[in-house]
Amino acid sequence: MPASPDDPHPVPGRGGLLGHLGRTAWLVLGLVCVGLGIIGAILPLMPTTIFLILAAGCFARSSPRLEAWLLTHKRFGPTLVAWRAEGAIGPRAKVMACTGIALGFAIFAWRAHPGPLLAIGVAAGMAACALYIVTRPRPGAATPLPRAAADARGE
Repeated sequence: MPASPDDPHPVPGRGGLLGHLGRTAWLVLGLVCVGLGIIGAILPLMPTTIFLILAAGCFARSSPRLEAWLLTHKRFGPTLVAWRAEGAIGPRAKVMACTGIALGFAIFAWRAHPGPLLAIGVAAGMAACALYIVTRPRPGAATPLPRAAADARGE
C-alpha cells in the first residue's frame, strides 16, 4: 500500500526485504533513543527531550503506533508536539537545558583540565548550542496535534 503524496513521514518500502529491513532499523533506532531518553530522565546531566524527538522521528518511519504513544504521552507528549509543530521550547526547558550546558562545561573544565584552545573551543560549541536553544520560540497556546497523534485519539 503506497503512502499518500502528502504524507510527511511515509513508512519506507512497504514490501520487499529491503523495505522491511529499513523499517526494522528505524524501529530499533527509535527504541534505543527512547532508552537513552529514559536514562536522561534519571541522570541529571544527560538530555532527555532530544532523544525523544529523535525517537518520534524514527517511529514516524517505522511504527505509527509508537509514534502516537510518544506524542500523546502525558509527560513528554506536549513538548514533542510543540517541537514538531513549531520548533518551540518552553521557558522552563530552556533554563534547564542552559543550566545543564553550563554545569557540563564546569565539570569538563574541573575534571579534564583542558588547555586554553580546547577550553575555548568547547565553550564556543556549548555556547552555540545554548544560543540555539534560547532563540527557539515559546510554544503557542493551541499547538495542533500531528496526524499520528490525532489518529490515535480518534480525531
